[in-house]
Amino acid sequence: MVLYKKLRDLWRKGSPETDSLWKDRLIQWRTEPTSLRVKRPTRLDRARSLGYRAKQGIIVIRQRVIRGGRQREQFKSGRRPKRMRRKKILNKSYQSIAEERANKKHVNCEVLNSYYLAKDGRHYWYEVILIDKSHPSIVADRKLNWISS
Repeated sequence: MVLYKKLRDLWRKGSPETDSLWKDRLIQWRTEPTSLRVKRPTRLDRARSLGYRAKQGIIVIRQRVIRGGRQREQFKSGRRPKRMRRKKILNKSYQSIAEERANKKHVNCEVLNSYYLAKDGRHYWYEVILIDKSHPSIVADRKLNWISS
């Protein structure tokens, strides 16, 4: 447990060495696709606290979401301008949008949880933990088989 506590403290405090590391990572992540499967979680302490375990059937996706105002689609025709206006969608967080998009890419999986990674002037990054519902190791696991039923 001490290892995860140290990792969490490093994540919160940060240092000049880690700042340059994160800048390099963000530069690399901007060139990658929006939804990318990663081998291991970037924040192991957070992933483990949310239910991640290194076993078959559990995958981690790094999801990128564009920042900015999310608006409803423009009305096509026949609307009264007094009544119907384009409104901002404020009831969805960036995290829930990232979870939905990751689940849309991987249809056979269910979202277990997700956590914040980073942001810059244009994007947010989240890592989404997905579980393959039909994988034999998930069906046999006592703690995770509730998701397959």
